Amino acid sequence: MPDPHLTIVDHPLVQHKLSLMREVTTSTAVFRQLLREISQLLAYEVTRELPMTSKRITTPMQEMDAPALAGRKLALVSILRAGNGLLDGMLELIPSARVGFVGLYRDEETLKPVQYYFKVPEALEQRTVIAVDPMLATGNSSVAAIDLLKQAGAKNIRFLCLLAAPEGVARMKEAHPDVPIVTAALDSHLNENGYIVPGLGDAGDRMFGTK
Repeated sequence: MPDPHLTIVDHPLVQHKLSLMREVTTSTAVFRQLLREISQLLAYEVTRELPMTSKRITTPMQEMDAPALAGRKLALVSILRAGNGLLDGMLELIPSARVGFVGLYRDEETLKPVQYYFKVPEALEQRTVIAVDPMLATGNSSVAAIDLLKQAGAKNIRFLCLLAAPEGVARMKEAHPDVPIVTAALDSHLNENGYIVPGLGDAGDRMFGTK
């Protein structure tokens, strides 16, 4: 039975590009380009049910009532730093979107996420909010980011990632069952270091060429 909380985008182009990104030999430049391309394909799915209205326009032939997006501009919120890779591609597709950033790091003693930056658009309660982060691993940072967005007033939130682990999906579902997850793949498990397996390594390091 399909899980309404989780959507896996199995489009052939998404899966092909993801396989290229998983390859250990894929260069930083190619990885970054593939991430931008795949984010646009994933954006089609995560925005599938945006509210619509109609407006009167004039074509070269006649006037008509044409479909248009309704309500406030949607908000894209990047969970730093790796979320910026998905954000860049989505902004090419949705250039009018408002943009926010959530900065979190993991405290090595408590292993809990600590906030160091938070800047989001106004009137989140009136917008569809899409939080983006390539990897949903333990789910701790993602849950913390959604907590902050809800505290800022967001009511209609969606979470977009490139890869998810079962542990992260379960953590998100427990903490925020009202936030649907859209991903390109649900991988096997987390290893002892909290990395997704088979995964693709650290998305931020591969995107920015750092170690």
